[in-house]
Amino acid sequence: MKHWIEAARLRTLPLSVSGIIVGSIYALSNPTETINTPTEVFSWKIFGFALLTTLGLQVLSNFANDYGDGVKGTDNADRVGPQRAIQSGIITPQAMKKAIILTSVLTLLSAVILIYFAFGKDNFGYSIFFLLLGIAAIISAIRYTVGNSAYGYKGFGDLFVFIFFGLVSTLGVNFLYAKEVDPLLILPAVSIGLLSVGVLNLNNMRDEESDRKSGKNTIVVQMGGAKAKKYHYFLIVTAMLLMVIFAILSDYRFDQYLFLVAYIPLTKHLITVYKNQNPKLLDPELKKLALSTFLLSILLTVCMISLIADIFVNLFLGGR
Repeated sequence: MKHWIEAARLRTLPLSVSGIIVGSIYALSNPTETINTPTEVFSWKIFGFALLTTLGLQVLSNFANDYGDGVKGTDNADRVGPQRAIQSGIITPQAMKKAIILTSVLTLLSAVILIYFAFGKDNFGYSIFFLLLGIAAIISAIRYTVGNSAYGYKGFGDLFVFIFFGLVSTLGVNFLYAKEVDPLLILPAVSIGLLSVGVLNLNNMRDEESDRKSGKNTIVVQMGGAKAKKYHYFLIVTAMLLMVIFAILSDYRFDQYLFLVAYIPLTKHLITVYKNQNPKLLDPELKKLALSTFLLSILLTVCMISLIADIFVNLFLGGR
């Protein structure tokens, strides 16, 4: 069990649920025109199974990445960071393959239950769309490194992370509650997507040398370390700016800018990357960036919760 927990890479899980948390609390703090109160839009069942489905996708992605890089020989002595399960021999490729299949089935089951709680027997079109989206997410999580046409070896990993752990995670879960897309939510969705890509880019910067030797053509391998640094600055700084723009357009009060506290570790991270001369030393920054993104999402939702309190006060004072 200990080895399977290590293979699941628990340190990646907080990052994966950041979009779910923001999208859910945004729905709670912004009732639609057809829904009068936050309690009518929010559902703990949707929230719980959205978290479960997302965690399943992240664990599946980690298992598949371990398997794909392990059987291809990408995880070798040149690789920096903790040894992977297949690389070290503590889990066999056959056992990992069975775990991938089991995790896929459980994740799909969780997604089906989530869709049922969100739409019930109504909105059949929405149900089919989200079911196909869920299947696409599962396939994408596996095909990142598995197979001869693994897209992670062609530099498309960044796009997958941005779409599924940014846009789909944040906007998708919000739609499950509200049954509509709020254009303003696109800003934090893109922000979380960019920060998630930043974690992957940091990982690829760290592994640039070993990836190049093994033929894993990530964006970092294609553009080189110097340009990858500039790309990294763009990802993080743009994400920070979009969150501020979101707050301004949302008419946040001064006390609702608490989320800016998360910019302290993000800024320190950017300074560390700027000063870094040895990519192999970037490994500790992976955890720091992932947790900083999670902290940002938590603090942003705290600001949204203050909006929820305002809604209830207005309803009470209005005699509702």
